Amino acid sequence: MTGHASIGTATTGSATCAPARPRALLLGLLAALAAALGLAAQPAYAATWSSSDQWATWSNGGYTLYNDIWGSGAGPQTIWANSSSNWGVWANHPNTGGVKSYPNATKYVGRTLSSLASVKSSFNVTVPSSGAYETAYDIWDSGNANEIMLWMNRTGAVGPLGTSQGSVTVGGHTWTVYKGSNGANAVFSFVRTSNTSSGTVDILAVLNWIRTTKGWFGNVTLGNVQFGYEITSSSGGLNFTINSFSVSAS
Repeated sequence: MTGHASIGTATTGSATCAPARPRALLLGLLAALAAALGLAAQPAYAATWSSSDQWATWSNGGYTLYNDIWGSGAGPQTIWANSSSNWGVWANHPNTGGVKSYPNATKYVGRTLSSLASVKSSFNVTVPSSGAYETAYDIWDSGNANEIMLWMNRTGAVGPLGTSQGSVTVGGHTWTVYKGSNGANAVFSFVRTSNTSSGTVDILAVLNWIRTTKGWFGNVTLGNVQFGYEITSSSGGLNFTINSFSVSAS
């Protein structure tokens, strides 16, 4: 490895070097010790773009990807992408409470609900069986006064903000609906009654149900449609992958 002195000895002017086996054995022991102590390096990705920066962003095809490590007590996280529809993260967040990050892909719409005929999204993800997280849409009006979360799957000790408003079938899925506030904006969470790793969501149908059936907000302008992973814990390092993702609005 460039920049590192080799282990072993050699006599100056001689072609005789120390046997390779002790060196290999020592390196193996060091690697095992590092892994035992949790110091093993995170995996490398052959991707078009990757970053471990807290606020790393990358734009592609009308979408922006965000690493978005925002919660307290977060560990390391690396985001990688081949495109806006094929990306993922490796995250090693400790097993403590509180959301640590929301790596996501974002598309801005910028039209009032009444002017839209369709807003749909499709996704396909590969997620770990351990940790604490949810795969979720995070949808905002243009003034960030209303936040609509669509939880497609969840694992571990995670739960939505607010109080249950009952169940509804809308947008192609059956959800338990929660209504609350985080102190800065209203939050409406739609938690799918069973986990899914792929599907299509009629986002406009969900928003119009909130607007016309419940009257929780009016004819707002749809701003950012985000999709990603809200990660609370992923101790030891877990991989989250978006195999495909798209948002269409017309």
